[in-house]
Amino acid sequence: MADARRQLRSGTVVLGGMGLLAAALTACSSDPDKRCVDRDSYNLAKGYKVVSDKNCTSTKSSARGSWYYGGSKKGSWVEDGSFTKPRKASGGSGGSGGGHGVSRGGFGGGKGSSGG
Repeated sequence: MADARRQLRSGTVVLGGMGLLAAALTACSSDPDKRCVDRDSYNLAKGYKVVSDKNCTSTKSSARGSWYYGGSKKGSWVEDGSFTKPRKASGGSGGSGGGHGVSRGGFGGGKGSSGG
């Protein structure tokens, strides 16, 4: 009987640890999906041409790269993204700006009545 209880406890610890690991890894992915593109290469059907990252990090005036966030990549082209870096979705300092409001109300967060 003691062996069964010990085995159950160790399984619970392993599962709990895996949940913490998954939460930590999800929280650490702070860098959004970004690619270096040539701003002058826009094609209506394809989007922007993806170029080497050194074109975005170089200080040379001949480098014509800009970071492009999000979007969908097809071959060496990317479209449907933005040149504006998305804000982090953390619960940091509020500040002003066009953000989303805080949703209060527990599970569901709806505005309806709870009955009863």
